[in-house]
Amino acid sequence: MKVIQFYTNETRFIKRAQKNDRQAQHVIYEWHAPKMLSVCRYYIKDLQQAEEAMLNGFFKVFTNLKSFKSEGSFEGWIRRIMVREAISFLRQKKQIAFVSDDVDGHQEYTNNIQTEIEVEHIQNIIDALPEGYKIVFNMYAIEGYKHQEIAEILNISEGTSKSQLFKARQLLQKQVNELNTSSYGTN
Repeated sequence: MKVIQFYTNETRFIKRAQKNDRQAQHVIYEWHAPKMLSVCRYYIKDLQQAEEAMLNGFFKVFTNLKSFKSEGSFEGWIRRIMVREAISFLRQKKQIAFVSDDVDGHQEYTNNIQTEIEVEHIQNIIDALPEGYKIVFNMYAIEGYKHQEIAEILNISEGTSKSQLFKARQLLQKQVNELNTSSYGTN
């Protein structure tokens, strides 16, 4: 049995796709679409709209594929495009709103959520957050962006980014506690 490394195959398909090979582009799409739909779904509640943002993102991926220089992860490169595309989609739909009161950036919310809530419930709780809170939470907690990067991408102050994250965490903790109380009769 011959073992073929995924990275070697991916590199070969990227080079073919950079030459507009539609079959290679299709293979890359098939490999990455499920994860990238999840990324878009973090930001956009409606699955069909998330899929639309993902497809627009892949259009940008293949349009700009020649700019990928194999420095760093290809999946990470695609993921950054998807995050920006999801945010652009929300901007176009005028679904982003940020509360402008800032919280001191040195405050950190340290309560850990330890529960056995299903992933679907967690996604529903995140979806219920106001859009500004949700976007900053996803970018910081899930994607690993720093507040400075978030501020630049979203065109907001670093303090607003920190405030949105703080408030998102507070609301999430409250929702999880309420869910625990109603589901398990505990707090």
